[in-house]
Amino acid sequence: MRRAAQLPRRCAAAIWRWLRAASGDDAYERYRTHQAARHAGEPAMSRRAFYEDTQRRKWSGISRCC
Repeated sequence: MRRAAQLPRRCAAAIWRWLRAASGDDAYERYRTHQAARHAGEPAMSRRAFYEDTQRRKWSGISRCC
């Protein structure tokens, strides 16, 4: 009976995780996980620095179709 009661909560949590991943809202958390796993000796960027770097990379360069 407990498992049946927890099913909607687990489904909602899974949908929420998918929505965050699809929208890019979890990008900083994914960056921190990667940083800790692959570059443990290097300092990680702050949330603000990560956001600024992401915006700079996104909007620099040519942004036209042709």
